[in-house]
Amino acid sequence: MSDKKKVIIMGAAGRDFHNFNTYFRDNPEYEIVGFTATQIPDIYDRKYPPELAGKLYPNGIPIHDEKNLTKLIKENNINIVVFAYSDVTGSYVMNKSAVVNAAGADFMLMGTNNTQIKSKKPVIAVCAVRTGCGKSQVSRAIFEILRKKGIKVASIRHPMPYDQDLLMQKVERFATYEDLDNYKSNIEEREEYEPYIDIGGVIYAGVDYENILHEAEKEADIIIWDGGNNDFSFYKPDLLITIADPHRAGHELSYYPGELNFRSADVIIINKINTANRGDIETVRKNIELANPKAKIIEGISSIFVEDEQKIKGKRVLVIEDGPTVTHGGMPYGAGTVAARDAGAKEIIDPRPFAVGSIKDTFEKYTHLTNVLPAMGYGKKQTKELEQTINNSNVDIVLSGTPIDITRVIKPNKTIIRARYSVGKETYDEIEKIILNFIRKYL
Repeated sequence: MSDKKKVIIMGAAGRDFHNFNTYFRDNPEYEIVGFTATQIPDIYDRKYPPELAGKLYPNGIPIHDEKNLTKLIKENNINIVVFAYSDVTGSYVMNKSAVVNAAGADFMLMGTNNTQIKSKKPVIAVCAVRTGCGKSQVSRAIFEILRKKGIKVASIRHPMPYDQDLLMQKVERFATYEDLDNYKSNIEEREEYEPYIDIGGVIYAGVDYENILHEAEKEADIIIWDGGNNDFSFYKPDLLITIADPHRAGHELSYYPGELNFRSADVIIINKINTANRGDIETVRKNIELANPKAKIIEGISSIFVEDEQKIKGKRVLVIEDGPTVTHGGMPYGAGTVAARDAGAKEIIDPRPFAVGSIKDTFEKYTHLTNVLPAMGYGKKQTKELEQTINNSNVDIVLSGTPIDITRVIKPNKTIIRARYSVGKETYDEIEKIILNFIRKYL
């Protein structure tokens, strides 16, 4: 009888693979029986390949649908189940613990000591308390500040390896639009990578974050960790900036693992104050005083600019929003909705009657969504369904609040204009002061 502890890792093609790589891959005390997958459509029924899994797993590791978790625990006599995905409530985590414990296994959450990799270069990590707080616009501002000072910088993005062939996504480097095509990037991936390309930057992602870090260190003096969802950094940060959202005041102490970022931060940016209620801003500030009183606080402005704004006034508008923000991020609206209202749209239409296929399924799953269309596009089929939903809609114009030029991916029969967003000047200036102090300390 083997003394190895049998393990399942619950994930969503990100933190799960990283926890395996950093702690379990070559660890003879454990046998990883499988991964389970959720949140992202169609990322199960794949295999974590043997080339990534290491010598203990010559046949690779299967990836199952999370709905089969109880069955997998009982059939395989699992000892430990590791929870390894993000942007869920504390009660959701404990519900999963109850499911696992009821099936007979122990439930495990992994922290920073066993999962964060130490870089040879200084690391600035930008994380958040929820999806859609504004991490990437802050990360890009930091990128531009460093580059203005003549510092070589590379950003590394939280993983999104959704391709069937995970080996092809071991280490990804994005510097051109051709790179997006070569790696078969879907809409969610493009939303994170394309804005860096637009400003002449370089961003890495993939599966094996130790190798990714080694490649980034070759061309950078400083590394920026551009976080995903509300997950914590894969690298040990020398400066941790956490973004909080007063539109979801209180979530900073009730969502996992965003609360970890909130409690650990050196700097907390209360973002979007220009569109939030003062009472909600004060709620976040009081929670900082309660949970992390040593953190420096910045009240951040998120600036929105719309191309051809005059075309929106008095029109019936379909608003497309960043998918993760309004789905598992829980927001009923995003920057596109704010922009449409500010521009005087006659009506922001409900896209649900026009939805087809998996887009219709998305609305059935996320019932808080009414007058926004999430930019779902995790594969070619879903991307075509997004395009068909837009084509079906009875509107004058489409306003896209995603960070990308979505017409690079879809070609609907409607005019699409973009809402762009970035940190406001006052916020930029505050961030610049912090980064200049960082440079003086570490370079």
